[in-house]
Amino acid sequence: MVQLRGVSKVYRVGAVRISALAGVSFGVDKGEFAVLAGPSGAGKTTLLRLLYRDEFPSEGEIRVAGFDVVALRRSRVPELRRVVGIVFQDAKLLPGRTVYENIAFVLRVLGAPRREMTPRVFQVLKAVGLSARAQALPAQLSLGERQRVALARALVKEPILLLADEPTGNLDEAMSEEILDLFSEINSRGTTIVLATHSATLVSRLKRRTLFLDSGRLVSDGGG
Repeated sequence: MVQLRGVSKVYRVGAVRISALAGVSFGVDKGEFAVLAGPSGAGKTTLLRLLYRDEFPSEGEIRVAGFDVVALRRSRVPELRRVVGIVFQDAKLLPGRTVYENIAFVLRVLGAPRREMTPRVFQVLKAVGLSARAQALPAQLSLGERQRVALARALVKEPILLLADEPTGNLDEAMSEEILDLFSEINSRGTTIVLATHSATLVSRLKRRTLFLDSGRLVSDGGG
């Protein structure tokens, strides 16, 4: 599902070169749940951005869901992103639109038939336990509810790979447990997940294969 070989990413700020990733290699199998761990600044977010071609590597090979991400033409990047769901620490919901509209927006962008939108939106809302909040605005939701909407928005396009960047970073322990349980349930249905976190507590809670980054290097790769 995911394969990286010798991936490095260097940013240039004037004459200064900043290494975000250095020679990272690993694979994630179809249906696997892998945790990308490490302190802030370790390169976790950069790595996730490379996987959905929001960033381009300085060197190395990346394959995601059958796509050669490095060689992929710009015109085909939307094809990659149709099969990859993304959840951020900040839910990034559209503030002036209801929960329903936030999720349906994704389907409109994908060109889904109008008759399919309502059933698909309510299917994912049911999956995250928010069927009754479809007409609420983001400002009317708790932080945990907003993150559930973000997860529903990622799931509505039925991705085969789900990337999550610190999805519980803004939540308290109880809300974090609920979100992690949702990720585990989604994974049990066959969706491959790569979840990035700096939290040792979360890593311990998940007990999944953990890829540990430090200063842009993969320093360990162990099971849960």
